[in-house]
Amino acid sequence: MIDVKKYFKKGDLIPAIVQETGSNEVLMLAYMNEESLKKTLETGYTWFYSRSRQELWNKGATSGHFQKIVSIKGDCDDDTLLIEVIQTGAACHTGNHSCFFNDIEFNKQD
Repeated sequence: MIDVKKYFKKGDLIPAIVQETGSNEVLMLAYMNEESLKKTLETGYTWFYSRSRQELWNKGATSGHFQKIVSIKGDCDDDTLLIEVIQTGAACHTGNHSCFFNDIEFNKQD
């Protein structure tokens, strides 16, 4: 088992980017603390820390839309995780497959 403390040297929470295996679609961004990362590693399913509710949550525990871990990678600074999952159902609480569905217009440059 890895020492999860190395990911929390800069703060109590780290961002976790969740990506669907096969399609590589980014499904969501959530935050982890040490306890949620340990639970993720122990169970093989994603656990996060809710900043608004100040508690751990297991993705899919309420909705049935679980995320089974395929791989976890740390970035070069050990302060962000990329988690590849098999997604059951929608990843977003709105019912959308991905949380990233709101297009933002911008001025495209040549």
